[in-house]
Amino acid sequence: MKALEMYERLVREYSQQQGVTEQLKSENQMEWVGRMNNIRNAVDEIVRNEING
Repeated sequence: MKALEMYERLVREYSQQQGVTEQLKSENQMEWVGRMNNIRNAVDEIVRNEING
C-alpha cells in the first residue's frame, strides 16, 4: 500500500503545482484530462523506479 499512497500523494502535489484544478476541469475538460494523464504517466514512472530501486 505504500506505493499507492506515494502515487496518490505525488498526483495531488503535481496537479497543485501545475494548476490542474477542479476549476480547469469544469472550464476545459479535455485540457484537464490531457494534463492529468501527463501527470499520472510521470508519477507512474517515478513510483515504478522507486519500487524497482
